[in-house]
Amino acid sequence: MIEEPFASGNSLLHRIDPRFRVIAATFFSFAVALCNGFPALLAALAVAIVTLLLTGIGIGKIIRRLAIVNVFILFFWAVLPLTYPGDTVYALGPVRLHLAGILLAAQITIKSNAIVMVLIALVATMTLATLGHTLSRLKVPKKLVFLLLLTYRYIFVIHQEYQKIIRSIKIRGFVPKTSLHTYKTYAYVVGMLLIRASERADRVYDAMRCRGFKGKYYSLAEFQADRKSWVFVMIFTVCTLAVIIMEVVGMEFLIHG
Repeated sequence: MIEEPFASGNSLLHRIDPRFRVIAATFFSFAVALCNGFPALLAALAVAIVTLLLTGIGIGKIIRRLAIVNVFILFFWAVLPLTYPGDTVYALGPVRLHLAGILLAAQITIKSNAIVMVLIALVATMTLATLGHTLSRLKVPKKLVFLLLLTYRYIFVIHQEYQKIIRSIKIRGFVPKTSLHTYKTYAYVVGMLLIRASERADRVYDAMRCRGFKGKYYSLAEFQADRKSWVFVMIFTVCTLAVIIMEVVGMEFLIHG
């Protein structure tokens, strides 16, 4: 089963209407992704940090999640300063570090961390089932919502099927090596997994039809847009608009300054 370590809690953000959280996170993510100026990006990072602190999530858990993201960002730091054209800030023989590449890598780092922190604070603090019903209330296409909920529900079932196949080949004495036999065995494993997944999908579909499924999921969760939800979304929107204004002002200053 997919872990949801941040979904249980009683912080201020946990009590905000999920619809408001998804809309706020989406608006903020698009705004930050389109920003390039460092003042606006640093302001966005500050907003993300404050939002994350309101969740009451332990710093250790947050750092572990951010570490996974920043491991991939390290590849940008290893490549962009060497390949992105621009003024050279340091040269060692044929190796040259370009200022434009360093700035671009820094922009990607700030953007990625700000967006991930806001998504952790606003989206990861709800269960995936709640997220699915929230997207349905926000008029996201039903097929996408069904795909999300069914994937969440049955991904662990597919994992169990995979474990059964792996156990069966190990019982038969299979030892993975760098050989053609190993590659063929893993190809058979993938093929059997796809076949079993298809068979399970047919059985699930028949079971849902027998239970009267008519293309709609019903949720017992009641979404209520109370006062604190409206106050939160207004404050968060103002902060996001401030980031956008800083970006626009910065761009005009560069153009006309």
